Amino acid sequence: MAEVAEKKSTATAVVKEKSEPLFSKKNRRLLSDPLDTNNPVTVQVLGICSALAVTVTMQTSLVMALGLTFVTAFSNLFISMLRNTIPSRIRIIVQLAIVALWVILVDQFLRAYMYDVAKGLSVYVGLIITNCIVMGRLEAYAMANKPWPSFLDGLGNGLGYGVILLLVGFFRELFGSGSIFGYKVFAATGLPFQGNGLMLLPAGACIIVGLIIWVQRARNGYSEE
Repeated sequence: MAEVAEKKSTATAVVKEKSEPLFSKKNRRLLSDPLDTNNPVTVQVLGICSALAVTVTMQTSLVMALGLTFVTAFSNLFISMLRNTIPSRIRIIVQLAIVALWVILVDQFLRAYMYDVAKGLSVYVGLIITNCIVMGRLEAYAMANKPWPSFLDGLGNGLGYGVILLLVGFFRELFGSGSIFGYKVFAATGLPFQGNGLMLLPAGACIIVGLIIWVQRARNGYSEE
């Protein structure tokens, strides 16, 4: 009788696990936390190089954000599906191979349909392969969790990265070129504005990222002890 009861209990637990909502509270946090309290750029300080290099305009910022989000989400998904079959000693090689597949798809798509943007992004699309955010999520999450949560984790971290890129790109293009997505904002309103050359340099991006980190940590009550 005890054995039968134990089997029933196990079966019930399996049913409950399978019937867990796709967007349970835990899964929703995988999407929401990287947008603020666990942002990969401002909190984990990852992906800084591309955040400084490709955010001269909103267009390149948006395309880079979408590209990295796509790569991170689907790399997490596939690595999670294969996690129990990947030998530990070659896991990094397997991860790089899968990430490279998605990066090549993104790169070829941009070259085929958005060539000017691809030229503006330069080598940074290819460097997604070694982006710390992508590799970090594969090692920290996808290798130890199921496919759906891993996909959400990759999606959330990609979106968190994208939010920061768009914020930085907004201020750099607005105050550097006086435009948003190429539209001359100041000229349209009749205001004279020559543009601030500092905002077009990586140093300007570094200042903006620093200010975003400061505002975010002050708002969240974070302090160094």
